[in-house]
Amino acid sequence: MTNGVKYPVEALRIYRLKDLIEKSFGNLKERLSMRRMSVASEENFEGKLFVQFIALKLMSYIKKQMDVNGLFSNYTMQSLLDELDVIEYYQQQGKTHHLSEITNKQLKLYELMEIPAPT
Repeated sequence: MTNGVKYPVEALRIYRLKDLIEKSFGNLKERLSMRRMSVASEENFEGKLFVQFIALKLMSYIKKQMDVNGLFSNYTMQSLLDELDVIEYYQQQGKTHHLSEITNKQLKLYELMEIPAPT
């Protein structure tokens, strides 16, 4: 591919895309537990692969929103997810659900991510 690139700016752009792709595969392997796909059938494999694809898309969206809103100065991806992960959803059969307390900090993160806060 480098033989066809004539301009340094274009070469840098291609290099940065390569880094993005490598980080995406790293996300699949590390954060999304896709190191070994131990499944019993091709159908299970395809299902797991689809779920991993959706998870990667969501992580890409979160990273983009973190970049846009300057959240990387205060959070890593994992620390932001940890901040939101403590919200718990409770429901008993035949009764209405309720959520654990949602702090103002968490509400602000949902707003910055442009995701409706859980209700």
